[in-house]
Amino acid sequence: MKGLFNFNIEELGPRKVESPIKLSTTHGDFVANYVNDDDFIRYNLDIYGDILETEAEAYLKNNIEKAGPREKLYFNPSHVNAGIVTCGGLCPGINDVIRAVVRCLWNRYGVRRIRGIRFGFKGLLPEYNYETIDLRPDLVDDIHKIGGSFLGTSRGGGNRVTEIADTVESLNMNMLFIVGGDGTQRGAIEVAEEFEKRKLKICVVGIPKTVDNDLLFIDRSFGFDTAVEKATEAVSAAHMEAHSHINGIGLIKLMGRESGFIATATALASHEANFCLIPEVPFELNGEAGFLHSLEQRIKNRQHAVVIIAEGAGQELLQATNKKDQSGNRRLSDIGVYLKDKITEYFANQKIHINLKYIDPSYQIRSAPATPTDSIYCERLGNNAVHAAMAGKTKLVIGLVHGRYVHIPTKLVIKERNRVNPEGTLWRDAIDATGQPIFMVNDREAILTKYRAKQL
Repeated sequence: MKGLFNFNIEELGPRKVESPIKLSTTHGDFVANYVNDDDFIRYNLDIYGDILETEAEAYLKNNIEKAGPREKLYFNPSHVNAGIVTCGGLCPGINDVIRAVVRCLWNRYGVRRIRGIRFGFKGLLPEYNYETIDLRPDLVDDIHKIGGSFLGTSRGGGNRVTEIADTVESLNMNMLFIVGGDGTQRGAIEVAEEFEKRKLKICVVGIPKTVDNDLLFIDRSFGFDTAVEKATEAVSAAHMEAHSHINGIGLIKLMGRESGFIATATALASHEANFCLIPEVPFELNGEAGFLHSLEQRIKNRQHAVVIIAEGAGQELLQATNKKDQSGNRRLSDIGVYLKDKITEYFANQKIHINLKYIDPSYQIRSAPATPTDSIYCERLGNNAVHAAMAGKTKLVIGLVHGRYVHIPTKLVIKERNRVNPEGTLWRDAIDATGQPIFMVNDREAILTKYRAKQL
């Protein structure tokens, strides 16, 4: 994302406590080093031709603070009372994050009061009356081997800021780790601001969880690699079905409400998709340039086809529900079933026999255990979240930017969603992989004008 951003991280106060983690302050002694607050990475790597010479220097100094253990802490480990909550939908790697946070607090810092909050923000609301779980390493050591959330999760509740703050205060917590996506992190920043109003020294550290990979600035969110691997398995199955039947068509609906990263990456990874339909790129069904005609040409030429569609793609073709879920997300119409029916109807009218198989692996993917790559990522995210909290840093999420673990202000991360750039290299390579037309619209300018107006 192009621009100038304020990546400054807020802190609860000066750090005066010696860290129990004994690291080095010098290089070349074969001992890992502490991270200093003046250790940054540069966010902007690209040089754009339209940058004015007068702002170029400021643009290049768009720096993000590195994550990691500090030599001095804000919190005395013996005084820490930490809470962990997981919110929103399931995602591979949640248990890995929980495990990492607990083990780092306990083993590295000697913290002995760690509470798991049950079923998301609702576990902090009085009417649900959920007891917290006392967490310790032996309780969480093996939870990374299973999917789901060891603590349970739920959508919604994050807007009830006063009640959440009341509960956290009554539990005497001074550190809150919140695992969730953009809606969850919006709630997290509001909760942190409520603590600030009450003059409570409680840090709030977010660990970004969104399988759609749609959080701004971050290279990737945890669970994404697992989702792509599992989605690729579904595409492989669809390809086998399509290839084994007369005019076989495999149709796979994948996650991606507003961002088509999973669908795009799966198309690239599988090498077996012939069409990839995502929310960021408009398409029409009918007409000479439409999707259905292009699919017909593929069937005539190759006698089989595989189609990937993200759940948020083509919503303009369906009747909007105008409803929202408990997280405040727009409820989507089912584009997968709709497209299946339209494909069946179209080929029947053309008197062309097809054999269509429809696969929706969404919940299998969401609930799967993390792959080794994601498990490593979650471990490091959890560790760095603990280091940030012990240093008294707050209103931030831990993220990976240009391959480095960093602190990003929560307000920046939730500013808007990250989306596949139709003019970028990722989508260009996906088009090359599928061989689909660049545009599947009949009146390109009219469609693009309408689509751009909708996006604004």
